[in-house]
Amino acid sequence: TNCLMPPKSSYADRVFTTEVVAFPGAVHIDEKKDFTPVIKKALELGGYKENQTLKGINGGTKVTTGFGHLAILSHANTIVDAVKSGAISHFFLVAGCDGAKPGRNYYTDFVKQTPSDSIILTLACGKFRFNDLNLGEINGLPRLMDMGQCNDAYGAIQVALALADAFGCTVNELPLSFVLSWYEQKAVCILLTLLHLGIKNIRLGPSLPAFLSPNILNLLVEKYGIAPITTPEEDIKALINTP
Repeated sequence: TNCLMPPKSSYADRVFTTEVVAFPGAVHIDEKKDFTPVIKKALELGGYKENQTLKGINGGTKVTTGFGHLAILSHANTIVDAVKSGAISHFFLVAGCDGAKPGRNYYTDFVKQTPSDSIILTLACGKFRFNDLNLGEINGLPRLMDMGQCNDAYGAIQVALALADAFGCTVNELPLSFVLSWYEQKAVCILLTLLHLGIKNIRLGPSLPAFLSPNILNLLVEKYGIAPITTPEEDIKALINTP
């Protein structure tokens, strides 16, 4: 339903598409939403004979989801109190696309090295680089909150706006940093949305889009403080100390 990488032949017969997504050779579920081909394939495969424990990229066996903006904001008072008491020092939105290009392990290392009194919000498929990590809790709040897929960037914006309202400041004045990974057009659209909202000091990687001309890049740097990622250590230090 979202985006799709070219499937390998070993599982291409188990890939189905719908809505705006399609791929040559893949069975497409049209607007009638008849999922009979999916059901038939599932029955044909038969499932596992025994329970399986699947591991994430870091070896973890558990992930927690469901932190849409309404779920997070239902605990707004707890979050605000934790910030005021100093229990939460910073928020990081580490989000975006995943891909095969070397360098995307940066996001795993970044999340691992975030301060223990910080909260990591994440969304989109880049989260699979670290969503199986056990980062613990702060005052009953999981340090890692999975807000959904890339289309749920709207929810992250709503959380940021609500926090800014609660503290009587702008989003840029919050202890909140955006660390994004991009791969394709949709991620660029989300970035443009953040820029339209005036969000500054975004870190972007693993490389800058090739279509950014020197003039456009200079404008983004001067007006929005956007910058390419460097190392997790240096970026965390810089983002925490950004006024």
